Amino acid sequence: MKLNSPNSIESILLDIEGTVSPVSYVYEVLFPFARKYASDFLHKNFDQPSVQKALDYMARDAGFTSKEDWLKTGEPIEVVLSEVNRLMDADVKATGLKELQGIIWKDGYDNGVLMSELFADVPDALSSWDKDGKNISIYSSGSIGAQKIFFAYTKFGDMSKYLDSHFDTTSGGKKESSSYKNISKALDFAPSKILFLSDIVDELDAAREAGVQTILVIRDGNAPQRQNEHQSIKSLAELDL
Repeated sequence: MKLNSPNSIESILLDIEGTVSPVSYVYEVLFPFARKYASDFLHKNFDQPSVQKALDYMARDAGFTSKEDWLKTGEPIEVVLSEVNRLMDADVKATGLKELQGIIWKDGYDNGVLMSELFADVPDALSSWDKDGKNISIYSSGSIGAQKIFFAYTKFGDMSKYLDSHFDTTSGGKKESSSYKNISKALDFAPSKILFLSDIVDELDAAREAGVQTILVIRDGNAPQRQNEHQSIKSLAELDL
């Protein structure tokens, strides 16, 4: 499929869940893994700097001015676990939760328990875009750390070598147009030279409002989307950039 102005695309911005990886992998493998091992992980690693950084985020997300004020509301690990379960039950895309999940997942990847699933068309697309000199970046609600480890350990091998940049909710929410302006500035590409691919129409609308070009990715297992004006594909192989 030809874009309206394909030659203008210099940077490709990719969502993960439902775009390059099946939704089922995230909800049936990654989320349950984080929930199952959160207690054991926290008891072993609570004082680690990376964990404490995640808890700083979680405290702010929970409305507290400091991590210390939040944790003293109960037994610290139990306070954290209660909030983790509450946020996961509601599928909240909170920065602190995503940061902590990413650390727990890294432990699973490092130990060989986890291996990321990608749609079969993704490796060839990444390789082709890389050879063509395209900038390739990820924008996901998952933390930057989680994104990096996700692509480093896939069933197709290390895909992180194709990725130039990573963005998470510290750049703003994915349904806010200002987030895509922030990303455009960070990448040093005009919005019109960036192509954002996602399975969520509200995200694509926000990106288009910021001047970014958009493609709706339709995959088996994705949630149905409302009527929209975005061009759509069912495989990355359909893109002619």
